[in-house]
Amino acid sequence: MKKKILTLLLAASMAASLLAGCGSKDDKAKGDTDTKTEAADKSGEEKTLVYGSGDYTNINPALYEHGEINSLIFAGMTAHDAEDKVVPALAESWEWDEASKTYTFHLRKDVKFHDGETFTSADVKFTLDTIMNPDNASEIASNYEDITGIETPDDSTVKITLKAPNVAMLDYLTIGILPKHLLEGKDIVTDDFNRNPVGCGPYKLVSWDEGQSITLEKFDDFYLGAPKIDKVVFKIVEDTQARALQLKSGELDLAQVTPKDAKQFEGEDGFVVDVMKTADYRGILYNFGSEFFGRHRELPNILSYAIDRQSIVDSVLLGHGEAAYSPLQMGAYNNPDIEKYEFDPEKAKQLLEENGWKMGDDGYYEKDGEQLAFTISNGQADQVRIDMSNICAQNLQDIGVNCKVEVTAETDWANQDAYLIGWGSPFDPDDHTYKVFGTDKGANYSSYSNAKVDELLQQARELETQEERLPLYKEFQAELSKDLPYTFIAYIDAMYVSKDNITGLTKDTVLGHHGVGIFWNIYDWDM
Repeated sequence: MKKKILTLLLAASMAASLLAGCGSKDDKAKGDTDTKTEAADKSGEEKTLVYGSGDYTNINPALYEHGEINSLIFAGMTAHDAEDKVVPALAESWEWDEASKTYTFHLRKDVKFHDGETFTSADVKFTLDTIMNPDNASEIASNYEDITGIETPDDSTVKITLKAPNVAMLDYLTIGILPKHLLEGKDIVTDDFNRNPVGCGPYKLVSWDEGQSITLEKFDDFYLGAPKIDKVVFKIVEDTQARALQLKSGELDLAQVTPKDAKQFEGEDGFVVDVMKTADYRGILYNFGSEFFGRHRELPNILSYAIDRQSIVDSVLLGHGEAAYSPLQMGAYNNPDIEKYEFDPEKAKQLLEENGWKMGDDGYYEKDGEQLAFTISNGQADQVRIDMSNICAQNLQDIGVNCKVEVTAETDWANQDAYLIGWGSPFDPDDHTYKVFGTDKGANYSSYSNAKVDELLQQARELETQEERLPLYKEFQAELSKDLPYTFIAYIDAMYVSKDNITGLTKDTVLGHHGVGIFWNIYDWDM
């Protein structure tokens, strides 16, 4: 029986790599709390980092993917290092058995939850069962659908059997582990745990002032040692201009802001502006479940020629980004040889007319008595998306499309025409593709369905090497370009402004959707 074994020696090597990625020069082991408990300066003053954050209604990594705060409160069996590679975390080593398609994970024995209870294999099984339970409608359930069995032969061993190989599973096992002893038998969707989360990450929640702030305190028993910063306050500041003002006034220590707001801090004493690369793209999602786009499936490809992407990069992002044409553009699986839908408004009009659209007396195209008209919806407080939408709408108006922009308090996926969407992952190419473009998958908010895309994504996730997978992902991108789910617009750099006394940020780490990932090594930060 052929086995691929990740030994404890490798685990130790990867842990050392993780240390190097954090910029730590301490020769002591990570678990040596002597190097970690100097959380206050010589005067005894408590160190508090105030971060300008979006709002939260629930915190639970098994249910809700989006949430920078998850990485502070929770920890997973695996983690990502500064280069976005998978490294050991709560699991110190693992083996893969090809014959049985089973991962065997060996868990650390020194891990505790914030309430003092010991972490065991039962918590891992409970977390994965919770995600895969359809009653819970987890946003990330499709990431784990290859799992056919989970065994826990003892407290420190987990065996996960798959129906087919899936190397992305190691990425997906970075998911924060839930405490079974607090949640077993409860309705996890409605339980108060979502407002009082307990994990085994570097920080524990101590207070939540709804709509105002969430305060976290260092967890002294964190398995890598107590963090150096005593408290991290997620101050709720949805508006990015307000974040800039509060950075100036000293109310915030760190915040992600728009390129326009970041400009005022360049060269300013006391501040550092970090322009961090991301795999985060924006695009116009078309709702194929709607009457209009359900009938006019030809429009996404045609209208994509009408969008001046470079103008958006230049004017909205101030050059901090690049024009987008693919969901895998920023990684090793990109296919640069597909149709990129470069700005060509005359071609868009020509294709409209070839597909039966005629210019009406009102200056807008119509077909079978129906005007070419739709609205791009946006969530509140994301000025970059709103600005992008307005330029897109103007580009479309210029060619005879009655396109408007709206900003809504809540997103109604089923009943909107289009939405200024964002996705993108710096990890395995299966992430943010399979669940986003696969038919009926959990994050497929556009009701997109393409049998060839489904087939390619399924095949690609079942192969192991980049050499085997690359042709499939290239073909996937080519197929997607022929039958667009979105008009891809731009990849955006994350603009973080911080006070100059914060150390430990890894500025070359490629971040994910919403610029998430900056806190991957928060336990090593200092002030």
